Amino acid sequence: MSRTIYAKPLTREGFAPFGDVIDKSGVDERIPINNGHARRLPPLGEAVSHGPGSKVAISIVEGYPYYCPLRLELVERHPLGSQAFIPLSPQPFLVIVCRDEAGVPGTPQAFITSPYQGVNYHHNVWHGVLTPLDRPQDFLIIDRLGEGSNLEEYKFDCPWEIELPPTA
Repeated sequence: MSRTIYAKPLTREGFAPFGDVIDKSGVDERIPINNGHARRLPPLGEAVSHGPGSKVAISIVEGYPYYCPLRLELVERHPLGSQAFIPLSPQPFLVIVCRDEAGVPGTPQAFITSPYQGVNYHHNVWHGVLTPLDRPQDFLIIDRLGEGSNLEEYKFDCPWEIELPPTA
């Protein structure tokens, strides 16, 4: 038996309880830098790194594709740091999150990104694994490195099925 969740478009408001949407659309403020040859946007998220010997790392991950309907059996969280995924191409990807319910994940919510949208999961937020759709995709990752256990996984007793919206 599986349960079905339908992905919805990723918005700042809908994703706010779980983290930040990294997307320049809708951001009007620009600060001129480099003698006027560039403009900097205000911060779109904050990297967090807790614990002894911790530091913020920047890397690139090559993600292999998933296909929908997606069978969601496992989510994870990182109690000591945030984790950002920024696509390096315009392909959408699937974002899955769950509210914490007394230490375990609640009902999943699924979002589908728009071109070039990224996410920054706040620390300790239950989320699905990196889920590019239909073809390989590269991502810039900003997350925590250091001592201590920064990964918790939870396997659902009954898996969820994630479907894309009809227009995706």
